[in-house]
Amino acid sequence: MNRSELQSRQKPLKEEYSTNPEKAVVTLKAEGRLGEGVSCSVDTGRAIAEAGLHPATGGDGSQLCSGDMLLEALAACTGVTMKAVATSLGIDLRDGVIKTEGEVDFRGTLGVDKEAPVGFSEIRLNAELVTDADEEQLQTLMKLTERFCVVFQTINRGVDVKVGYQRVG
Repeated sequence: MNRSELQSRQKPLKEEYSTNPEKAVVTLKAEGRLGEGVSCSVDTGRAIAEAGLHPATGGDGSQLCSGDMLLEALAACTGVTMKAVATSLGIDLRDGVIKTEGEVDFRGTLGVDKEAPVGFSEIRLNAELVTDADEEQLQTLMKLTERFCVVFQTINRGVDVKVGYQRVG
């Protein structure tokens, strides 16, 4: 997709959302089904992803770790957003790799140490880019990528998660 194709696709959406802001609010959904042993299958719309325990918590490594999936979602969203921003700005990104990593102290998850946090203590995101863009263009690209990346902003600013349950059987 080139710059004019992207702009022609986004222009009517931007106009519609400007006039009717309520149409810009879309509910995204995911569903997981509890599986055999300690697992949960998530239908991604393209395939079934089966998540289970990380080996550091007793898993055998044959299933996806949801922490890894979070980092993968961050890398994917960052990459897509970056390509859209670069396309919009006319920056030629010939290639690139988005790397995400972070530490989890599994003592918290396993209840070994009540002071140990549950979850990531830090997440690092790094982009290795093949481009002729100058330093100012790259800084603008990164700033706008951070600003418009849904997963980055959700993790970075935090969000209230409302939890509930229903007995269905």
